[in-house]
Amino acid sequence: MIAKPGFFQCFRNKLIGLFCGLIISLIVPSIGLGEETQNQSGNPEKPETPPLTNTETAPLPNQAYGAYQRGQYLTAFKLALPLANLGDPAAQTLIAELYEKGLGIARNKKEATAWYEIAANAGNREAQFSFAIKLLEGKYIKEDRKRAMKLMQSAADAGHSVAMYNYAQQLISNNPGSKGFKAAIPYLEKSASAGVVDAYYALSQVYDSGMGLKSPDAAKAKTWLLKAAHGGVDTAQIELALQLANGKGESKDEKSARNWFQRAALTGNVIAQNRLAHMLARGMGGPVNAVQSAKWYILARRAGHTDFRLDDFLDSLSREDRAKALDAANHWRPR
Repeated sequence: MIAKPGFFQCFRNKLIGLFCGLIISLIVPSIGLGEETQNQSGNPEKPETPPLTNTETAPLPNQAYGAYQRGQYLTAFKLALPLANLGDPAAQTLIAELYEKGLGIARNKKEATAWYEIAANAGNREAQFSFAIKLLEGKYIKEDRKRAMKLMQSAADAGHSVAMYNYAQQLISNNPGSKGFKAAIPYLEKSASAGVVDAYYALSQVYDSGMGLKSPDAAKAKTWLLKAAHGGVDTAQIELALQLANGKGESKDEKSARNWFQRAALTGNVIAQNRLAHMLARGMGGPVNAVQSAKWYILARRAGHTDFRLDDFLDSLSREDRAKALDAANHWRPR
């Protein structure tokens, strides 16, 4: 049996910790870059585009966004700024995004924060989400967790999928016990329906524990765990591998367990690297591969995850095999 030391706490912390999931960009990055893509000087002057009066003609919002999608970031800025000055929340959010990432103009996170706030106050859900993050970080504006949570809820209620996930976690964190989980589940389900993979994993834990529900639901827990694992959530891949290796709820499948450990190990997860090293050393789920086992353990040990059993295994190898493993570890890069 493969041991599972400290895993329950790790997974619970992931579920209830504030913003432990990914925070995605508000606007999908463009695929192709146009002639004006990136600021080459690193510190250009802010484009001087005077505000338009109500009697002047402003560019259409889709023109600014179209320029952004084509990678013409400075053009997008020049087209969006007049609209932003006229109070268009989408244009204001685009201006904030350009300042935040330094696309076409000099990066200025303080200016980005100011524009996010303006757009958030105007009701733009992407801006509400980003400004809530700024309020929680407290770097470019004074920290205000209460206001941040209100904005996060507004963005979630308006359909922002990542805000739903993060707001659900905050409900769980602020309301211990079944009450918090019960309030969070609808947000997690909506977030998962929108494709947020960390919500898949969170739901697997909710259904497995039964918190906020009448009772646990092992079938639903497994369904969401599989979706999370296939979606690339490394902790889900590890938990699934452990279930398969130990035969939890079903017959053992060491071959599949080894494959899932490998998928997580390839992303750089040190727990998976350690478990995969054990399986390779002992021939679990496939043939023994001493060099690969040593490689994965060297990588895990470099990251601070030591294991006396694998230390003994490494010491037992021939000088030639240790050299091969060390060379493989030195040339390995996470995927």
